[in-house]
Amino acid sequence: MRLGASVPWGASHGHPCRTITMASQYCQSGALRLTGWCHRGRLRGLPSSPREVLRRTAVGQPIGIGLIGLGRHGRRYAKHVLEDLPGARLAAVCRRSAAEGTPFAAERGVRFYPDYRDLIADPTVQTVVVVTPPICARAIGLEAVRARKPLLIEKPLATNGEEAREIVRAAEAASVPLMTAQTMRFDATVAALRALVGAAGLRRYLSLTMRLEPRPDIWRRAADYGGRGVLLEIGIHVLDLVRYLTGEEVAEVRCDLERPGPDQPDVRAWIHLRTRAGFPCVLDVSRVSSGRVGRVEWVGADAQIVADWSTHTVWKAIGGGQVEQRQVEERPTVLATLQAFLGALERGSPMPITGLDGQRAVELVDACYESAETSKPVKLG
Repeated sequence: MRLGASVPWGASHGHPCRTITMASQYCQSGALRLTGWCHRGRLRGLPSSPREVLRRTAVGQPIGIGLIGLGRHGRRYAKHVLEDLPGARLAAVCRRSAAEGTPFAAERGVRFYPDYRDLIADPTVQTVVVVTPPICARAIGLEAVRARKPLLIEKPLATNGEEAREIVRAAEAASVPLMTAQTMRFDATVAALRALVGAAGLRRYLSLTMRLEPRPDIWRRAADYGGRGVLLEIGIHVLDLVRYLTGEEVAEVRCDLERPGPDQPDVRAWIHLRTRAGFPCVLDVSRVSSGRVGRVEWVGADAQIVADWSTHTVWKAIGGGQVEQRQVEERPTVLATLQAFLGALERGSPMPITGLDGQRAVELVDACYESAETSKPVKLG
């Protein structure tokens, strides 16, 4: 997708990103320059830095969040901001369907904008949370960066590595805090496994599984994911967990994909990864069967540590058939993500999951598709 293309939010029919022209693009020197509608003065008096944005909030007053995206997942974010975060308030919302977004906003006493650019320009919005289809994340992310507003983008950060890199580079150049909502990092069972891997002894391999029921409605809107399927939609979770759990970058990728037809998105991915330290990882991702299975297995010479986030169970299998098992108290991962994001802003500390983390996950998706298309392993630098 070329920089400066029309990538809208709010179209009433057809592709969700077709009619609104982007408000910013890179000039040859790499700096951001204003184009199009911004010359009409929509965002006059931009803050000079993200800190200035946050200073505009009165002392002791909750930070104003602008939420872009009010689908099923976006409403989870809205619910937590409205009910569970005393240090934040929902200042404004945006949804591509005004017929659905307007009553939601009216019932909760918040502003509604059918155009994401107007929400970002709202001075009561100090930070922006993006829960849209990933095809729209690049345009929205660059606009929020230009407005110097801290940014939380729901995974995947973009539909491909090139767009993810654009977002990350722009945020870094403007010193705008950017966090990727890779929410599985906050899952309680994943955290419990991470605390136990030392007891497994010499590590042998890592296995991650995420199988969900088919969702035909998703694939009818395949353009939302840049024509990609289950690998980008949910596989992004387990690809990110490889880096999170091992603390290593991936050196090599081999991937096999299943598609119902030649022009249809993938519904199954079988992936073999090897980290730079030579640690093998096996990933099984699909939307082909009933029920849900989600687990990570850390296999070591002394024990196997298994975390099942579908049943909130963690167990350790050791010699002699002994198994230690315990239930883990579930915690909402979206709420934990928002708390971590706002906490980092308040402290002025680095984001716990950076834009670069989101970029790396999308780049792994790219490598998987390349491997599947060429039937060859892909080596990463």
